[in-house]
Amino acid sequence: MAAAAAAMVSSAGGLLAMLNESHPALKLHALSNLNAFVDYFWPEISTSVPIIESLYEDEEFDQRQLAALLVSKVFYYLGELNDSLSYALGAAPLFDVSEDSDYVHTLLAKAIDEYASLKTKASETNDESAVIDPRLEAIVERMLDKCIVDGKYQQAIGMAIECRRLDKLEEAVTRSDNVHSTINYCIDVSHSFVNRREYRREVLRLLVKVYQQLPSPDYLSICQRLMFLDEPESVATILEKLLRSENVDDALLAFQIAFDLVENEHQAFLLKVRDQLPSPKSQPSEPAQSSESTQPDSAQSGNVVASDDVPMNEGTQSDKNENIIDPREAIYAERLTKIKGILYGETSIQLTLQFLYSHNKSDLLILKTIKQSVEMRNSVCHSATIYANAIMHAGTTVDTFLRENLDWLSRATNWAKFSATAGLGVIHRGHLQQGRSLMAPYLPQGGGGGGSPYSEGGALYALGLIHANHGEGIKQFLRESLRNTNVEVIQHGACLGLGLSALGTADDEIFDDIKNVLYTDSAVAGEAAGISMGLLMVGTASEKAAEMLAYAHETQHEKIIRGLALGIALTVYGREEEADTLIEQMTRDQDPILRYGGMYALALAYRGTSNNKAIRQLLHFAVSDVSDDVRRTAVLALGFVLYSDPEQTPRIVSLLSESYNPHVRYGAALAVGISCAGTGLSEAISLLEPLTSDVVDFVRQGALIAMAMVMVQISETSDSRVGAFRRQLEKIILDKHEDTMSKMGAILASGILDAGGRNVTIRLLSKTKHDKITAIVGLAVFSQFWYWYPLIYFISLVFSPTALIGLNYDLKVPKFEFLSHAKPSLFEYPKPTTVPTTTSAVKLPTAILSTSARAKSRASKKEAEKAQEKAETSSGKGKSSDKDGDSMQVDSNTEKKVEPEASFEMLTNPARVVPGQEKYIKFLEESRYIAIKSAASGFVLLKDLRPDEPEDLSLTDTPSSTTSNAGTAQQGSAASAMAVDEEPAPPQPFEYSS
Repeated sequence: MAAAAAAMVSSAGGLLAMLNESHPALKLHALSNLNAFVDYFWPEISTSVPIIESLYEDEEFDQRQLAALLVSKVFYYLGELNDSLSYALGAAPLFDVSEDSDYVHTLLAKAIDEYASLKTKASETNDESAVIDPRLEAIVERMLDKCIVDGKYQQAIGMAIECRRLDKLEEAVTRSDNVHSTINYCIDVSHSFVNRREYRREVLRLLVKVYQQLPSPDYLSICQRLMFLDEPESVATILEKLLRSENVDDALLAFQIAFDLVENEHQAFLLKVRDQLPSPKSQPSEPAQSSESTQPDSAQSGNVVASDDVPMNEGTQSDKNENIIDPREAIYAERLTKIKGILYGETSIQLTLQFLYSHNKSDLLILKTIKQSVEMRNSVCHSATIYANAIMHAGTTVDTFLRENLDWLSRATNWAKFSATAGLGVIHRGHLQQGRSLMAPYLPQGGGGGGSPYSEGGALYALGLIHANHGEGIKQFLRESLRNTNVEVIQHGACLGLGLSALGTADDEIFDDIKNVLYTDSAVAGEAAGISMGLLMVGTASEKAAEMLAYAHETQHEKIIRGLALGIALTVYGREEEADTLIEQMTRDQDPILRYGGMYALALAYRGTSNNKAIRQLLHFAVSDVSDDVRRTAVLALGFVLYSDPEQTPRIVSLLSESYNPHVRYGAALAVGISCAGTGLSEAISLLEPLTSDVVDFVRQGALIAMAMVMVQISETSDSRVGAFRRQLEKIILDKHEDTMSKMGAILASGILDAGGRNVTIRLLSKTKHDKITAIVGLAVFSQFWYWYPLIYFISLVFSPTALIGLNYDLKVPKFEFLSHAKPSLFEYPKPTTVPTTTSAVKLPTAILSTSARAKSRASKKEAEKAQEKAETSSGKGKSSDKDGDSMQVDSNTEKKVEPEASFEMLTNPARVVPGQEKYIKFLEESRYIAIKSAASGFVLLKDLRPDEPEDLSLTDTPSSTTSNAGTAQQGSAASAMAVDEEPAPPQPFEYSS
């Protein structure tokens, strides 16, 4: 209609002339017609804007709002959005939010942006009195209400979060059709788009409140949020409620929650939850037991005492003294014992240890090749081989390689000896029960007569690695060892061990012990003390950081300053904007080592937030600082800031990876390695490939290590470059003329590629998208190996087993099958390497190829397999030995090749499930067990649908039954499991007749 009218009217001149008339009716006629034609005649109308404005300002005129709307539209066409918005607010009711025109859309966007920025400013300056135009607020509210009414909840949520309108957010969430998925959407938004930590916590608090009002709350998710908010009391309340429930499913859910919380590796929080759980009530029916009936009140204090070493006794003791026990309380007591074991981390560590031991597939031949090709005189490569062995067998308790090469190992002297001993800690990581007895031969003896201080220091460091993040039982011993020695090497090991075992507990007494070591001003011990203070105080942002900074300015030792710089950075872990003042102080410092610490502080404070401000600062330092160390670290730090969004990293550092400065290239390689670890991301591999053949040796080293981190657990079938990379490593290691630096990189890379018996990957985020504190701290300290090789072992903190371990109500592992809906070759273990013919010519007598010998070897193999099946209860082993058997008998293999590969495979609990495989995992319909939550890896609690039938359990008692001294039996079974194909058995005795 307007268009038709406009066709008749050729100019707005007449209407504009009417505005000067005195009669209101004429003005109204002119305004309403101009408003209709403004889209066509705005250039003409714009000349008369002052007249229309004066109408709006005239209090007497009753159609002021129409005038305002007209002026607003003219300004909109002139591109003056601020003026346009202020007049649109003047036209309040006439400005129709639901109108579908460019004008309304543009102004709404402008209004929301304006409102959001005003609200954000007000909250950041804590200025509650900041006045926001009520008309602006009204428009935004109308818009939010319209979205909610139209059912566009996600838009409403996004706007409400951005405008800091938590009341509207709550309304949008509660009115949505599927509250659970809406809340999950909210959580994603708040983690990825809300930059300020304080505000993010407010949003999460609101979501927890909404959750708790639901008829069927999702406790798994609530507890994750509460952990983020650091509210152990609420978590304990929820767990207690579930444990006291009559329904077994609720108890299973409580166990599942505990496992999920443990996966985030926040030791201090878990211990608080454990201590908050109330003890079982006893019946006060007998006056004699009056002391017992006060048990619930004294629960808190009782627990503190009990938690020294044996956290489990308390509940059971009170049970024995009772004559009458409420059966419900007995059930609660039994469940409480289980959940405390989970929260303490014992259960998951024990199961992981058994899984890694029974599924260990590491290839000793690779190590053997490395060992033979490394020159004895080259101590760097000798140590690197020991590191690679430790990483390759991390957590598997298999130390066959070390036992077989004792004389070779004994050539390590001084710090190499320290590292070699500490390596046992990585191999036995999580062996909590026997950590002390395993390391006993190397530990400092009370009598003062003793072995080498290097191996004693290494043993204390190893104890820290064994008990990393679960140090309740070992802290006391390490503190005594630290107090009783003045030898700086032993102090160095004890400090690192203490920092690891008391990670994040902020224990003041331990802090003072370490501080005393720092004040002795010994360079070697001081460096470890600085790092260890940081580990102890990780994420507490305590004022102790100021003390550390002051001492860093006083001391003359570069090593101490470096240790403290990293330690200070660790204290602000995850504190985001709270850390800004400290970061500012460090990055402005004259001393390049403290600026270097400032880069780590930026990396750890903003870890995984992809925060633009942090990225901008790091890029600025990467190109402008005068010190190469600081530039290298600034680029490396980008990896930490971006690991939650790994696709971004290669894009951001691609230009830096072509920098003329080799330090920057090295940083770029490690940044990609850190943030894309375990993803096998194609862009990451393409960026690292040219760097592996860089002209500078240390850049090659960094690129090889980073490449191994990216490719960990990626099979050759899914990316052919993995095979090429393995061959490249072998070539570098065998090449006599290669630089030591890149050779070391290649040796470490071979270790990382096959880490943990090929059953672990590098994960910085848990499945619930929380940061794994231990892993991130471990990587940050690992990246210090540039200055101090023994810190390489910190990479073992990053490894998380890729296993699906289903548990029943008794926390045992029942056998059952489930489906992996993908080709087995995509996710299988790498093929075992074969002995190259040249080196093995001596060992292989030709007689072995005769048919009779082959028959005999088959028979002996069958015997060996039978023996092995007896020795090994786990199902995985039996299968693997069949496979290996096939790969040795070449003739039978060729016939099998013809069959097309199956499109799926059946896995048996517990099974190795690599990250890429998770989306293909399905539980079978007719299975006896169903999972409490849908998860494709990690610890999953199973509901037994046929509880009356007997269960077949796996993972019973593998590594825990053997000790170090009786290690020969363990070694035999382990050796037969590991070194299949390593060397053929000697032929049976026979008489030679021509």
